[in-house]
Amino acid sequence: MTTKTAKTIFWIGTALTSLWFGTSGICELTTNKIVWDITLKLGYPAYFIYVLGVAKVSGITVLLIPNKLLRLKEWVFAGVFFDIIFAFFSKLIVIGPSATIDALVAFSIVTVTYIMFRKVYPASYIS
Repeated sequence: MTTKTAKTIFWIGTALTSLWFGTSGICELTTNKIVWDITLKLGYPAYFIYVLGVAKVSGITVLLIPNKLLRLKEWVFAGVFFDIIFAFFSKLIVIGPSATIDALVAFSIVTVTYIMFRKVYPASYIS
């Protein structure tokens, strides 16, 4: 795979991840009824929803800055993976398996995006 192909896949994945988690973060910060009802149903406290929204919007902002803050992008990817894993298991336990499809799709998109990130920016480049 060429670097150009990896960069293209990385930026498409970054755009999809940003759209997904940015929208979610904004919905959390603006107390969108659908998002809040689901999150509260999962047992998370209201204050946590605001913190999650700030983390998502901040993380997406970092991801969208080209060729900068590479180490911080690593942390953003870790945070996104934690968010997906917690959402998956929370929904699986509280709502049921059919509610986890979005988490599985998000996990797939973010995994491919992270793999392409590592191809575009090898570990030696990030230090």
